[in-house]
Amino acid sequence: MDSKLVVRHPALLTFWDFQGEDDLSAQGPHPYKLEEMAGVMARPSDGVFGPRSLDFELGQWLRIPRADCPALNFHGYGVKLSIVAWIKRKRCESGHCQAVAGMWNETERLRQYCMFLNLRIWDSAEQVCGHVSSSGGPTPGFQYCMTTAIGSTPVRYGEWVQVAFTYDGNFSRVYLDGKLDARLAFNPFPYFHGLFDGGEHGSDFTVGGVDRSGEMGNFFYGSLGGLAVYGAALGEEELSELVP
Repeated sequence: MDSKLVVRHPALLTFWDFQGEDDLSAQGPHPYKLEEMAGVMARPSDGVFGPRSLDFELGQWLRIPRADCPALNFHGYGVKLSIVAWIKRKRCESGHCQAVAGMWNETERLRQYCMFLNLRIWDSAEQVCGHVSSSGGPTPGFQYCMTTAIGSTPVRYGEWVQVAFTYDGNFSRVYLDGKLDARLAFNPFPYFHGLFDGGEHGSDFTVGGVDRSGEMGNFFYGSLGGLAVYGAALGEEELSELVP
């Protein structure tokens, strides 16, 4: 796939295709650089936008310190965003919840937004999920945050797929291979409360894991061929153009 298809969108904020010598630095208006936080990741000769991708073993994750990525600090009312990722999943015996990307710190009650797989709430498993929070903490009356869009289709293993999460200030939505993965009551998921403002000491932007129970967890397991963040809620027509 030609990376120009991603870069040319006027709402693009930052895009990693994981190609070239400096493969953790982004393209786009905000060329943020990701940090490998648990050892150097493998770079398989198998990519979406070129010959390489990043391979996440369990426990590996990436981050950008909050202070270094202000354009990714989505918060407040009326905020609009899209996270699009090109992934190839590997099977994991634990079947645990897996974070893809976002600003989401459960330990310090600093949840803002994050795309997940396998969230395993509301009778779900294996689907794409788009978490949103206005409070930063668990949903009142529950142990966990329960406000999320959840698709209906299991995300396939062993092949490149596109997963996406959008929020337009009123609804959270998740997409699989460019199509709204509709599910009654959960996708689209109505959420009119905006996103939590973590302030100066809020969550970092993390990829492949989130801070939970005092340590990193919810690790993604598989390959990441690209990751893009937009300051708009993309729709099916736009996302379909970016399916590998």
